[in-house]
Amino acid sequence: MMQTDTLAPAETVAEGKYLYCLIDAPAPDTFASPGIGGRGDVVHTITVGRLAAVVSDSPRIEYENSRRNMMAHTKVLEEVMARHTMLPVCFGTVATGPDPISGKILEGRRDELVGLLEQMRGRLELGLKATWREDVIFAEILQENPAIAKLRDSLVGRSPEKSHFERIRLGEMIGQAMERKRRDDEERILERVRPFVHKTKLNKPIGDRMILNAAVLVEAAREAGLDQAVRQMDAEWGARLSFKYVGPVPPYNFVTITIHW
Repeated sequence: MMQTDTLAPAETVAEGKYLYCLIDAPAPDTFASPGIGGRGDVVHTITVGRLAAVVSDSPRIEYENSRRNMMAHTKVLEEVMARHTMLPVCFGTVATGPDPISGKILEGRRDELVGLLEQMRGRLELGLKATWREDVIFAEILQENPAIAKLRDSLVGRSPEKSHFERIRLGEMIGQAMERKRRDDEERILERVRPFVHKTKLNKPIGDRMILNAAVLVEAAREAGLDQAVRQMDAEWGARLSFKYVGPVPPYNFVTITIHW
C-alpha cells in the first residue's frame, strides 16, 4: 500500500496594527512609504481628537531587528517628520487592532502625549560626532607629556618580558592622558554649539579616537546657526579632528514612547 505525506495547512497569523509614531494631526492622513513587512501595506493614521497614531496593517508577529525592517520603520518616520511634529514609538510595537491604540494610547495617555508634542514642536534632533584623526592624538600626547615620552623611549630595544610592568604603566599613562584630552576637546566643541542648542544628550564614545558622540535638540530657526558653527570648527580644527554631522533624524534621544499592552 502506497503512503503519501499530507501537508498541514499553513498556520494563520492574526492581523493587527504596526505602530510607528504619534503626531498632532486631527484629520485622517496617509503616507507614501510602504508599511513594514514587505507587503506594501498603506501607512495611515488613527485619530482621536487632535492626536493621531501612524500605523499600517501588519501580522501580529515579533519583528526581527533586520536592516530591511529597520529601514522600513525609519523611512516612515522620516516621511512623517517632514510634515508633522512627531513622537517616535519603539521599533516592533504591534497592537491587536485599532481599538487599543485609540483607547489605551490616544485617549488614555492624551495629556502626556499633548505635553510631549508641545515640547518637541518646532525642534529637530541632529547628531554630532567628533573623532581624532589617526596618529594625531598619540603625537600630541608625547609632545605634551615628557614623562610619557621618556618612558616610551626607555622601552626601545627592551624585550616585552623584561619590561612587562613598565609597558603596563606606559599604557595607563597614555590612557589617562587621552581621557584628559578627550574631556578638554569635548568641552571646546560643546562650548561652540551651546548657544544654538536647546538640549544635549551625550552618548558613550565608540572606540579610542572618538571624542564626542552627541545628540542635540535644536530650534528649527537656529539650525542654520549650528550648521555654521560646525563648519567653522571643521575649518579651524580639521587637521586634527574629523566631524560627522547628521540630521534631522527621528528624536529618539529626547523622546521615545514605550507601550505595554
